[in-house]
Parts: sequence; structure tokens; C-alpha cells
Amino acid sequence: MKPSPLLEEIRWIEDQLGSQPDVVAQEIRTGDIEARLVYVCSLCNEKLLNEQVLRPLFAIGKQSEFESYLLSLPRSIPYPGKEKSVHELMYGYALLLAGSCVVLLDMREKKNSAVTEADVEKVIQGPQFKLSEDLETSLNLLRHRYHQPSLFMEKRRIGTASLTEIALLYDKKRIDPHTLELIKQELDQVQTDVLFAAGQLEKLMAKRKRKLFPTMMTTDRPDRVALNLAQGKAVILIEGTPFALVAPTVFYDFMSTMDDLYQSVWISGFLIFLRYLGLLICLLVPALYVAVTAYSPELFRVQLAFSVAGSRVGVPFPAFLEVLFMLIMMELLTEASVRLPNVIGSTATTVGGLILGQAVTQAGLVSDIMIIIVAAVAISNFVIPINAMSFAVRIAKYFLLACCIGYGIVGLVVGSIALVAYIVRQESFGQPYFKLFFVPTAKEAQRLQGGRSG
Repeated sequence: MKPSPLLEEIRWIEDQLGSQPDVVAQEIRTGDIEARLVYVCSLCNEKLLNEQVLRPLFAIGKQSEFESYLLSLPRSIPYPGKEKSVHELMYGYALLLAGSCVVLLDMREKKNSAVTEADVEKVIQGPQFKLSEDLETSLNLLRHRYHQPSLFMEKRRIGTASLTEIALLYDKKRIDPHTLELIKQELDQVQTDVLFAAGQLEKLMAKRKRKLFPTMMTTDRPDRVALNLAQGKAVILIEGTPFALVAPTVFYDFMSTMDDLYQSVWISGFLIFLRYLGLLICLLVPALYVAVTAYSPELFRVQLAFSVAGSRVGVPFPAFLEVLFMLIMMELLTEASVRLPNVIGSTATTVGGLILGQAVTQAGLVSDIMIIIVAAVAISNFVIPINAMSFAVRIAKYFLLACCIGYGIVGLVVGSIALVAYIVRQESFGQPYFKLFFVPTAKEAQRLQGGRSG
């Protein structure tokens, strides 16, 4: 027997959603009722669905009476057509076909109460929620921010002992198929006993490359994840951690924040400029100080040269050791601020830095100008918004510092060229590391922030 046109439309809708772990397509038969139910369980309140639809269905048992019951539900709306229904399903509606009656049932569930404020990537304006350690809650947050039917999800388990569940999400209409295949290959090759965190999975996926600069991003912001999905990237959610992995990522991604999307063009442009300026200060200033002070003091203006030389009178170490000593002490203070409890961490490291700076200058171990340089480098490093890139830059500055030993300005120039060449040669799952992804339009940005287009 040929299926009815309505049933064919329901099957078309199911094909659009695809075979996903959180997409439910269920055929129900009881009494003289034949029904088909379609919904996305990560968006719907299944308890409410069971109470208002499934229990009455089995209790009534008659087709005509159940159709009348469905049409009387305050949460039901008439069937708007197959294409519109696909989008409504992505907003948390359930689609029910019972005989000749087709309705959409509002079963939306938002799990905002189960999440907390983002504390790693701060924004001045914009959403404040972060992802959850519960995988289903994180899926709910993302589905409510990215309503495209082309958003596809695959689940798998990693860890021979922990059997940690992960979810791979991507927009199948936007992601590059070759990139997606490379990501799946890396996931298939991961071998570990236990998996607890996103950073651990990132390390396992990149262990054969051992690159200094990160090629995957760790984030706890649902809005950033939604933006990355719209840019054709894949996202990996992990049970037990509030962080998601984003791949592929390029250099620009690590220098941008979600505030760039929420602020005006002038403000976001200025902030991006400040971050790149901070990047250059952090990388170049220590090495430039050594190169100019030890090898090319004639590059200074006369007054500045006398000032620098005067501040270094009595310092027993060459410029290289002076810079290295202060940078290492600053690294120790930074690490201490991370490991100490939040209540005393900032106070202890601030006081410790002040005492250390005053003590070493009074003892004549370093010059006064060195304190200014180290402070500028430390502040500039914290301007970089993503921790993984911040750590990479902290390490890279020592490479440029080493290039200046014995070679001065020439060593700095050659080292800078070598560093840029190294970064340019990097790829992130087949994508060039210096590639720029598109900037979303105003309409697209509104949709990504959770607004429904009419």
C-alpha cells in the first residue's frame, strides 16, 4: 500500500534531520490509533511529552477522540508544512502524526538553571552562561543557540577504562568534508585508558605533531561554539567537563573574543589592534632590549642611551642574564597566582611582585628600566585572550631572546623570520594557520545570539 502524503512528508522531515543520537522518530500503535512522533530529545522536555501526549494516547485508544484531544492542547499548533516543521523541531517542538491529524507540540526545555557563569573567557556584553559538565545539558544549550537542521551530531566513547562519552557536532552544509574526515581519523586513532578533560583529548589528538602553537581551541562559551559551527568548524563536547574543543582553528581565532561580535566596529577594531600590539611587545621587547643594549646602543637617542647606561651602572650581569632572570621570576609569580587559592592568590602575587622588584633594584642585580620592561611584557601577555596562545607566546619569546645572544639585531631579525615561517607552515586539519574565517553579517549575528528570524 502506498503511504499517505502526510506520512511521506514526515519521512522527508526525518531524512532532513538524519540519523542522530538525539533525534527520535518513533512509530506508536495502540487500539485503532497509528501515530508517528518525531522530536529532538536534547531540546524537548520528555517528561512533559510523556505526561501530555504519550499517556493520553494509550489511555484514549480511539483515533477520533485522540485527534480532538491533540487539537485542544494549548501547546499544539497546526501543521505548517514540512520545511517550516523542520525548523520548528530545532526549536524544541515535537511533531506528531495521528491518522489524518498532524500537529506541532511545544515541548521546549531550556536548562539554563543547570549552568553557571563563564569564568575563563569573560565578556563585557553578551551571554554569561558557560557549558556544563553534563553532556546533555551542553547539547541543550547549543541546540537552543544554533537552530539549523543541518547541525549534525555523532556520539562515541573514548577510554578503555573510563569509556567517556563525547559528541562531535558540525554543520554538514558548511564544514569542509576533507577537514571533517581528518578530525574523525584523529578521533579514531586516540588510544588512552581514561579521558577526563578537553585539554587531554587535544593533547592525544596532536601528540604526533608536537606543535608549539595550538591548532585546536578549548572554550567554555556556548556563543563561541555556535559562531564556530556557523564558520564551518567541528566541535567536540566531552562528558564530565564544561569545555569544548573546536577544530580547525587558525591564528586569528586565538586573538579574537566574543566581545568583538557584540561591540561596534570601531571598538572591536581598536581592541583587536591592542591585542596584536601586546603580542608584539611580549615577543620582541625582551629580545630587542638585549640586542640594542649589548650590541647596538647607537640605535638609542643620546639621552635615552645615557639613561639606560646610567641605570645599568653597578649591575653585575650582562643584559641577557638580567632579562632572563627577571622573566623567569615573572613566570614563577604567574604560576604561583594560578596555584594559590583565589582568595589570596592575586594579593600574594601582587605584593610579592612589588617586593621582588624593589629588592632586586636596590640590591643592584637588575636595572630600573628592566622592571618597566618585564612589567610591560607581563601585562601584554595577559592581553592575549586564549590561554593556549598565551602560553605559546610566552615560550616563543625565549627563542627570540636566545637568537640575540652573539648576533644582536641580526639574530632578532633572523629569529623573527624563522618564527613567522614556522607559523605559516602550520596547518589545522588541512586548513592554513593564517587563514581568516568569514565575519558574520548582522542578520547572522542576531541568529547566533539566539534571536529567531521571522
